[in-house]
Amino acid sequence: MAEKKAPRAYLYAAKKPDTQQEERLKEFLGRRYAREYELVYKQDEDLGNGFKLVVGDDVYDRSKQGRFAQLKEILEEVVRRDDDSSDVISLFKSAIDSWNVETLSREEGEVLTIGDGIAIIRGLDKAVYGEIVVFESGVKGMVQDIRRDSLGVILFGDDTDVREGSRVRRTGKTAGIPVGDGYLGRVVNALGEAIDDGGPIQSVDYRAVESPAPGIVERQAVNTPMYTGILSIDSMFPIGRGQRELIIGDRQTGKTSIAIDAILNQEDVICIYVAIGQKASSVSRLVEMLRKKGAMKHTVVVSASASETAPIQYIAPYAGTALAEYFMYQGKDVLIVYDDLSKHAVAYRALSLLLERSPGREAYPGDVFYLHSRLLERSARLNDELGGGSITALPIVETQEGDVSAYIPTNIISITDGQIFLESSLFFAGQRPAVNVGLSVSRVGGAAQTKAMKAAAGSLRLDLAQYREMEVFTQFSSDLDESTKKQLKYGQGLMQILRQPTGKPYPLHSMVIILVTATARLLMDLELKQIRPFIDDLLKHFESMHTGICNEIDKSGKLSDELREEIRSTAGEFLKTWQMQER
Repeated sequence: MAEKKAPRAYLYAAKKPDTQQEERLKEFLGRRYAREYELVYKQDEDLGNGFKLVVGDDVYDRSKQGRFAQLKEILEEVVRRDDDSSDVISLFKSAIDSWNVETLSREEGEVLTIGDGIAIIRGLDKAVYGEIVVFESGVKGMVQDIRRDSLGVILFGDDTDVREGSRVRRTGKTAGIPVGDGYLGRVVNALGEAIDDGGPIQSVDYRAVESPAPGIVERQAVNTPMYTGILSIDSMFPIGRGQRELIIGDRQTGKTSIAIDAILNQEDVICIYVAIGQKASSVSRLVEMLRKKGAMKHTVVVSASASETAPIQYIAPYAGTALAEYFMYQGKDVLIVYDDLSKHAVAYRALSLLLERSPGREAYPGDVFYLHSRLLERSARLNDELGGGSITALPIVETQEGDVSAYIPTNIISITDGQIFLESSLFFAGQRPAVNVGLSVSRVGGAAQTKAMKAAAGSLRLDLAQYREMEVFTQFSSDLDESTKKQLKYGQGLMQILRQPTGKPYPLHSMVIILVTATARLLMDLELKQIRPFIDDLLKHFESMHTGICNEIDKSGKLSDELREEIRSTAGEFLKTWQMQER
């Protein structure tokens, strides 16, 4: 039987080692790998007085270049921890003084193929799923596919400088982004890097983009309102802090407008808007609008625009959630908007097909449900022991011709705690926001409403459902009795009060006043075109002449019978005065 040959270790150096040096290297290999290696010398004049020892995927670099690389990593870590330019020189000096030159040990692999932001790597046998690797060009990537003899890596940068045969090394770190309060008011990319003109962002910590969702014991019940300021949503489909409420509808039906209004309505809540696959110009306009409205000071925009690669679009919502978790674990409430997860699923489908994974329904990979479930399950309201912070998620999904039974919509409907369905026919009929009362639902319901809102809304949803049903039925009949006509007019009035311009969310007292006035049927004497002007004037009247009522509703969150009657009588008197002025 032939004797088994010893494996080879390659020594790169400017000159061949002497016998003593060779013995010391063999002794090191024996200690490290518990076996005997054949040492093969290869001359490399560029290494000068240093050397490089390669054992399989492991590289021990004692060259000048290796030391520079080691020093560069230390200095980059200093910059990442503290971006304060006034103190960075002293920090650099301290880091250099405490630096001990060591042999740089790392595991390296080789690029087999590269294209479309995907690299197939040979080697790196100890790499794990989700680990960050660095190519010799400086571009970073993440391990996304582990095979028997190779790895699939998605790139977080330009792949033009990555070629077949390029070296790639492990970092031992999972994908993550820097986090900190300095991100408030900023626009960043999916890697947490500033893309606005505000300069570097000072971070205080580093969070993995993928992390386990809080367990059941770590959570508490969702019972605190997260008001959007949109009457049709807050009255019938209330959203609680820690809830996941899907916004779903066809293209151009006002999905983003609802999410932006919700951001504008927040004061004590940190907001994160994640733009996935949107046009950069659209994101720029949105940021400018938030700045003008004064909402940018408590908002972070994470942008992975349509021009970005699929890997960047894929990681963007996870990066946004990591940032949200930083604030949540500080005991703060966070609202995060994913706009939109349809484009996110398309980006993941592109990645999966390039990684040669088996396509399933609509060519999506088999784990596309898990793609979104592990993202949205991270939204929760933590118990008081963990600070009581929360993440409220508003994922957006685009449908085709109102088809909610497609693959991605049904997946996310089953993951979330309710959905707000926007209907194209309502939108084009001028009913905006175009919320379909029949298909929309909040599974948290009245638990996330104040007593005032619950009492004021009353049977609003039932009345609207009856109106929609009666409206369809009466299309086939011209002879209607008086009670049916009144019911139709009442329903038409309700639809009018639910119309609301974008960018103008209502405070709590305004919504309660509108609902009490409408459900008292005080609007029955007005023509439909008069209802909106009357409501606007009524709210101005209450805010200028009856501030006590407004303050009581906002502070107590309750609507007593006496207060309801006071609102009714005040609205009734104002109606008479308003009608006289209109004549």
